[in-house]
Amino acid sequence: MTNTKSETRRQTDERHRTGRPNQLTERNGCPECGGRLHPDENQTYCESCGLVVSDEPIDRGPEWRAFDSAERNRKSRVGAPTTTLLHDRGLSTVIDWRDTDGYGQVLSDKRRKQFQRLRRWDERFRTKDAAERNLKHALGEIERMGAALGVPDDACKTASVIYRRALEAELLPGRSIEAMATAALYAAVRQAGIPRSIDELAPVSRIDYLELTRAYRYLVRELELPMAPPDPLEYLPRYASRLELSNETERTAREVLEAGVEEGVHSGRHPVGLAAAALYAASRLTGEDLTQNELSTAMDVSKVTIRNRYQELLEVATEG
Repeated sequence: MTNTKSETRRQTDERHRTGRPNQLTERNGCPECGGRLHPDENQTYCESCGLVVSDEPIDRGPEWRAFDSAERNRKSRVGAPTTTLLHDRGLSTVIDWRDTDGYGQVLSDKRRKQFQRLRRWDERFRTKDAAERNLKHALGEIERMGAALGVPDDACKTASVIYRRALEAELLPGRSIEAMATAALYAAVRQAGIPRSIDELAPVSRIDYLELTRAYRYLVRELELPMAPPDPLEYLPRYASRLELSNETERTAREVLEAGVEEGVHSGRHPVGLAAAALYAASRLTGEDLTQNELSTAMDVSKVTIRNRYQELLEVATEG
């Protein structure tokens, strides 16, 4: 018993000298009375007897101070975090494209030619084989399309992971890079529940709509990606805001569409067409002036589709 107590005191004294935490003390509480230890910003002390167990802990932060984000980025001596949106995950170096030195002075002709050669060799070393060149081009396309469609970075990172899986599974031969990159982005958008239809991705991707749908079905089937049916309710807030509809109309459209989903009207139907029909039906119920032509232009859905889906939702509402 005496040895255990002396050992505890020795470890406590060691902690005072070094500032390092003590596993025995943290596990058993205060070494004097066994009370509860309270960690503070400057010290750790016992709530019962007031014994200071540790004082002046080690500050593992930087030695400099920053008062805004710009100053913090300027003083930081570490690089950007790794990301899957870059083919090398951001671990390689990048030579700036500007022909200036660290003080902003323009480089001489000799130095400028030297750095042009260095950039060329740096680019060659960053993409050593065809797979890395393929991945670099595809991830650049995903980032470009995500920025054009307003897709969050998290969904773009998910798309990059899906594309990497497809590349590792050797699903790329016989398919264009743009088609598979767009299919990966659409799969990520569907998994994240972001209201972006495949009709919106096709014009941005610079490929044919039919090629995109084939690549998407192929990607989902081969990678066995879990995909729930598209929910038309996700499109209501976006297009109601674009059409500047009232909250009452949006709420009524949601109720009409929820009733149709419960009856299975959405099965095999285009979600944007159903959302447009629900908004049109809600505008008729609330007395808001909204024409089929305005819906067709804003939501890129034909007026025939709006009328057909409107009749189906009307039948469900009448039966209910």
